[in-house]
Amino acid sequence: MNFLELAKKRYTVRNYREKQVEEEKLLKILEAGRIAPTGANTQPQRIIVVKGKEGLNRLAKCANIYNAPLALIICADHSVSWKRPLDKKDIAEIDASIVTDHMMLEATELELGTCWICYFDAKVMRTEFKLPDSYEPINILAIGYAEGEPLSPERHDTLRKSLENTVWYETF
Repeated sequence: MNFLELAKKRYTVRNYREKQVEEEKLLKILEAGRIAPTGANTQPQRIIVVKGKEGLNRLAKCANIYNAPLALIICADHSVSWKRPLDKKDIAEIDASIVTDHMMLEATELELGTCWICYFDAKVMRTEFKLPDSYEPINILAIGYAEGEPLSPERHDTLRKSLENTVWYETF
């Protein structure tokens, strides 16, 4: 499968089977995140793997993960992230998002469903998972075996804006 086929195959899953994600698949997903590019190679991602009942119950206090049997909390460590010298922009959130995207696409290749979640209570998450002060929770990646039929890869033809509506050349 080429990259565009893989990217079109991925869709948001909000209904998961009870089947657990195999450890070897989890390790491949985590490896995809490990090799993701980050600004100045600072690798500020800090990932909490949540798959046990107790951890999933604590996560349920923070967010809806749609009964996924596995969730990754992707945090950014601001104490090590690269800051743009001209205006001090901290790119930790960008780095964490790149890492999440790599893991999400690897999960898709492994026939797993995912849901990228940004709607969560960061304060509760910080407490429940004992996050250090320099760590910011950026997103959650819910992972598991999807219940039901996958969405058609062809849906992008009608659900996405055309290139003419999103791309300009040389200037606006």
